[in-house]
Amino acid sequence: MQNSQDARFAAQGSRVGPLVLVGLLAVGLGGCAQLQQLKARVTGHRKPTVTVTPAPTPAPTRAPEDTAPRPLSSIINGQLQSGHFAEGERQLRRYLEVYPDDHAAEAVLRQLTVDPEQALGHASRPYVVRPGDSYSTLAARFLGDGGRFLILARYNGSTNPSMLRVGQTLRVPASRLASGTQPEGPVQTAAATEPSASGAGAAKARRLQDESLALLHKGQRSEALERMDQALDVDPQLPPSDADARSLRKQLVSVYHQRAIVLYRDQQLDQAISLWNRVLAIEPDFEPATVYRARALELKQRLKQY
Repeated sequence: MQNSQDARFAAQGSRVGPLVLVGLLAVGLGGCAQLQQLKARVTGHRKPTVTVTPAPTPAPTRAPEDTAPRPLSSIINGQLQSGHFAEGERQLRRYLEVYPDDHAAEAVLRQLTVDPEQALGHASRPYVVRPGDSYSTLAARFLGDGGRFLILARYNGSTNPSMLRVGQTLRVPASRLASGTQPEGPVQTAAATEPSASGAGAAKARRLQDESLALLHKGQRSEALERMDQALDVDPQLPPSDADARSLRKQLVSVYHQRAIVLYRDQQLDQAISLWNRVLAIEPDFEPATVYRARALELKQRLKQY
């Protein structure tokens, strides 16, 4: 009995064993498949690796100051003639950084920066613009140099030297207050050239001096200075008739001297020397004119050697 039961259990065990093995194998394969699916899901959600390439460094750009300045003629014609004074001054200073020995550029810059009243004098007279006039032609006529149009324009408060209207009234410097017309050479007083202004010349000089004082008493100082200038042109040694005449005479001498200094700095030596000749003809003991005139003559001589 016992043997028959053992045989039956053995037969059942032989049938169950393969089934369990098949089940275990299926479970194992399912687990592998799930593991592969998990790996696929994890791999699918991983952020891709990004390679960052640094941007190329831009080439340095040249600063405007590194470029060559505009030619002087271009600055004058393109900026200053049309009244762009601030930009013209900036370009002039840039030009002089590169060409510091360009005296013409220095003279133009000085026209932009100097006080026009100091440079040309307070004494002036009216001038009505005619057809064909320009600041350049008027500067050539009244200042002896057409290149000095800029200071004449500023003297008249112009913001655009290229614009002049026929019939417009301008101020032009009084006779010889802005430019010299005396011949160059050693200082000569009236006594050295002729005995003295006499006769009609002396009478004319006294009359002009009287007219100058009359204008001064009316409060017309600029016109008084101009009339005294005319009187001293006739007779540089005209004796002053009173304290007012002496004051006007000294003021004219000071104006001549200051104007000559400006011309000297602009290296317009002939005109500066002419004005100092005139100063010393009126006031032979005016030492500043003597010193500056000697410097101007020496500089002119040195320039001739180059």
